[in-house]
Amino acid sequence: MIIDLPSTTTSQVNSKLVQLREEGGAVTLGRVLTLVIVTDDGAKTEDAVDAANDASREHPCRVIVVARGARKAAPRLDAQIRVGGDAGASEVIVLRLYGELANEGASCVVPLLLPDTPVVAWWPHEAPAVPAKDPIGQLAQRRITDAAAEKNPIKALEQRKSGYTPGDTDLAWTRLTLWRAMLASALDLPPFEKVTEAEVGGEVDSPSTDLLAAWLAGALKAPVKRSKAARGVGIVDVKLVRRSGVVELVRPDGKVGTLSQPGQPERRVALQRREIRDCLAEELRRLDPDEVYESALRSLGKVVRGRTSSTARKPAARKPAPAPDAAGSLNGDGPAAAKAAKTSTAAAVAEVAAATIPAEEPAAKAAGSAQPAKTRAAKSSAAKTPAAKAAPAKATRSRARA
Repeated sequence: MIIDLPSTTTSQVNSKLVQLREEGGAVTLGRVLTLVIVTDDGAKTEDAVDAANDASREHPCRVIVVARGARKAAPRLDAQIRVGGDAGASEVIVLRLYGELANEGASCVVPLLLPDTPVVAWWPHEAPAVPAKDPIGQLAQRRITDAAAEKNPIKALEQRKSGYTPGDTDLAWTRLTLWRAMLASALDLPPFEKVTEAEVGGEVDSPSTDLLAAWLAGALKAPVKRSKAARGVGIVDVKLVRRSGVVELVRPDGKVGTLSQPGQPERRVALQRREIRDCLAEELRRLDPDEVYESALRSLGKVVRGRTSSTARKPAARKPAPAPDAAGSLNGDGPAAAKAAKTSTAAAVAEVAAATIPAEEPAAKAAGSAQPAKTRAAKSSAAKTPAAKAAPAKATRSRARA
């Protein structure tokens, strides 16, 4: 049931809620919190209401939508109350504010808050730089933003970091729940080795990719590179490098991921991109500050940004590049290269000579042994020659004496 209250006041809206509760029997105590949605009036308003209705089935609450209309119009409050099937498990109050009243959303919300229940503020699109300092943010224990819905998601994420206050959270962080669970379970399996480096690839304007890389950098105490994926939407792949190999989780289509680990077969895992209603329902489960989200924001500065995602496998070992010679040539055209060529030629000649020496050595030894023999024969013949000459001379002297 939808009830329109044009040009009304918050007092009239409250009176109508009491009347509906008495007629329909709806019990206010059945609501566990008040969810305040702050957005601009338009088509996106209904998308936020639908997401809140789905989340209210898990968390029954009163939903107050502050839809800011034209600022130049006359100040006016148009209200709409939705109960029953049009409000899920909650009651929805849509406040359309025009003129100067558009900047006074907190004043219109306070009379409609449920008593003694926590307040959660949600900006489904553009959010203030410091949500905790916004008038509506000051009323809430939890403040939910969505950096992915901003015009510049990466810049919005930096604003979340600089303006963080305990109780802040972002749906870009909530979208990482499945990824964080899969990576943590993969590292729980042996071998229990330290991760030496990591790389996260995704769309260049994906704040969830930046937050995942920051979370890994803070948790692993290792260098993490954030790169742009060649294809895919959102987060595409994560690589964790260990001594035994690379643990890789890839989701190219935004639906099904593949987990690869050294020594184990590849496994297909469900990594469907989460809807806003699922992320909102998860954030409504806790009302205390998210310390892990805060740590991830603080670790954004530790992430190294790259251009494109590298290959998943370990690259083959490359041969070392030749050192430049005296002339600075890497191709072997300088003087040092010429000297090296001469040295290699001389070494080749020496190798050939060494190969021929063993074959010639026996002949040299034979020639050496034959030379002394000839010398001895010559000496003996020389010794015999004077004796032969001396014999005729002796015979001549003997005849003379006779």
